[in-house]
Amino acid sequence: MLYNSRRSTIPRIPVTTLARKLRAIDYFTLGWGTMVGVGWLVIMDDWLSRGGALGTVLGFLIGGALLLPIGWVYGKLVVAMPDAAGEVAYTSAVFSRPVSFATGWMMTLAYFIVCPWEAVAVGRIAAYILPSLDSLELYRVAGRPVYLPHLVVGLALTALLTILNYRGVRLSATFQNWTTFGTFALFIVFVALGVSRGAPANFTPLFTHAPAVSILLVIQIVPYFMTGFESVGKAAEEASPEFRAHSFYRAIRMAIVIGIVFYASIVAVVGFVAPWRQLLQEKFMTAVAFQQAVGARWIVNVILAAALLSLFKCFNGNFVAASRLFFALGRRGMIHARAGSVHAEYQTPSVAIVCVGVATAICMLLGDAILVPVTEVGSVACAIGWAAACAACLALARSRPELIRLSAAEKMIATFGLLVAIAMGLMKVVPLIPGHFTMYEWIALAVWIAIGALAGYRQISKREKQSTSALH
Repeated sequence: MLYNSRRSTIPRIPVTTLARKLRAIDYFTLGWGTMVGVGWLVIMDDWLSRGGALGTVLGFLIGGALLLPIGWVYGKLVVAMPDAAGEVAYTSAVFSRPVSFATGWMMTLAYFIVCPWEAVAVGRIAAYILPSLDSLELYRVAGRPVYLPHLVVGLALTALLTILNYRGVRLSATFQNWTTFGTFALFIVFVALGVSRGAPANFTPLFTHAPAVSILLVIQIVPYFMTGFESVGKAAEEASPEFRAHSFYRAIRMAIVIGIVFYASIVAVVGFVAPWRQLLQEKFMTAVAFQQAVGARWIVNVILAAALLSLFKCFNGNFVAASRLFFALGRRGMIHARAGSVHAEYQTPSVAIVCVGVATAICMLLGDAILVPVTEVGSVACAIGWAAACAACLALARSRPELIRLSAAEKMIATFGLLVAIAMGLMKVVPLIPGHFTMYEWIALAVWIAIGALAGYRQISKREKQSTSALH
């Protein structure tokens, strides 16, 4: 039993529900903001090395368009089942508990893994602004140095977002809105300038491999960089009382479409403003390309400001989604029950939030070495979650029509989404396909699966002991 402050000893019922304060615009900024981070600045060289200027643009256009059926499925599911558990809730309605747990655990990875990625990236961006931060090397991971100032900056941002989310979803949503629309405004400014200074000749080479291979290598990473639209469902329990359910799907659809436009546009502009092939060795080739085109340092400052705002919102959005899934797993008894507790005053999943914050701080100690492997593992994790959600939608339509009804055409859309998700997962794990997992990605994935297996086993053992005690 919980009690009030020292002024009163009147018992108060423990809070078990989350605060309902989110509006339609909050769900859009959560979905799009969770999706778009700073990959367009930090690893643009990796993108263009994979596909070339045209190959990368086509990769994002095609890969993003293939996600629209999956987004449609999520829209149907979140309206039918507005549960913070997301994929856990959808799959548990028709599949076994182990399948539901495995799906939720992989989707938690898809969101959580972005958090240390952004915490590391903020140190790199800060060091570009203040080169003196590239000092006081502590150690190396996979040959890459880890600097103390980078760690301090990343840990400070992690602590800030942990506190922000701990104290209330309204604070977090307001932060997400300001950073999202700030990113839009600055993006329009530097893209307009870039287009006015570029030349078509800079766009070559159009592909770095055969056209089909170039596009495929980019499509492989699209799931990671487009993950986020489905985060709308993770905050479904926090909708304000006057919120209309159909707005969930509208927010998801807008997040995907604007995400596609954003990624394709930024790649096209970077390829247009400067000869990109000559800039592949630059630390932040996006910023360098614009500086060469405009001939002034101030454009770099605009780009870095946009990148920082984008990083903050992406970090925050994925933090929200990861903590809600972690909370949902705890509430359903799939991991330690304390993870499913709600703060009495702030009505936030406080324990889950602290766990995500601490785990982010630990993982970012690996430094820059995690950037590209994290991209690869995150792509597979979210593809697994998407496939499970589509399969659950089709199964629910057959077994529980009171929840979801699908016409013949709608079943085809859901089936197509399932096939797309499966294909995106296989593209990274089948050895015969170019761009498949390396040893580092397999190790990262194996570690996460092992942690999940241990957590699940402990809960199963605990339930068996409780059942035995009850019988006696």
